Amino acid sequence: MKRLSILHLGLGGILVAASVAAMALKPTEKLAEGQPRVELESAVPKSFDGWRVDPGMAPVSVSPDVRARLDKIYDQLLSRTYVNDKGERIMLSIAYGGDQSGESMQVHRPEYCYAAQGFQVAAGNVDALTTKFGRLGVRRVLATKGLRREPITYWLTVGDSAALPGWRRKVLQVAYGLSGRIPDGTLVRVSSIDADSAAAYRAQDDFINALLNHLRAGDRAKVIGALPQ
Repeated sequence: MKRLSILHLGLGGILVAASVAAMALKPTEKLAEGQPRVELESAVPKSFDGWRVDPGMAPVSVSPDVRARLDKIYDQLLSRTYVNDKGERIMLSIAYGGDQSGESMQVHRPEYCYAAQGFQVAAGNVDALTTKFGRLGVRRVLATKGLRREPITYWLTVGDSAALPGWRRKVLQVAYGLSGRIPDGTLVRVSSIDADSAAAYRAQDDFINALLNHLRAGDRAKVIGALPQ
């Protein structure tokens, strides 16, 4: 236990030192400026593998103050509800920002975004979703409000890598800072209203895989980054 504590202290010290160095360098080159512009509305298909957009139902709405904060942080926000022939519905939200060098993504994480709308959000577990493009690290959480139970799967990207909130994301941000670059990033959230969380997560995994299979390579890279096999 003592050796583990020393290791944690050592890693923490390295991160702090690197963060200070990154701040001193003041990165100015935005990674997004040297790449094709992301257009979420056209990049994400409105129908695929039996799923189609349901214009009559939107994901959970946000209050005007939260919306104002989101508009300042993100360059693009995409929110859609998809329905299939069985009447099953899955909600998709993608937030893209050209500057993810700080903690701005925090405001759109389900733990904060849903809580701000009066939901109770249970701490979730980290899972690995197997896709044909590699293993995608995701976080599962459960948002409840009255009789509404909404299992949620989400992940983030920093530059060209997927990274959940925590030390790996911080390391990536620091690494970009040390290289003089400002990373862009996305936060992708998939959810459904279902009392059976296990069944909901299985359906969400199928939906995510189907969606990834129908994205163009460049757009998919923005959504999931480069994944380990």
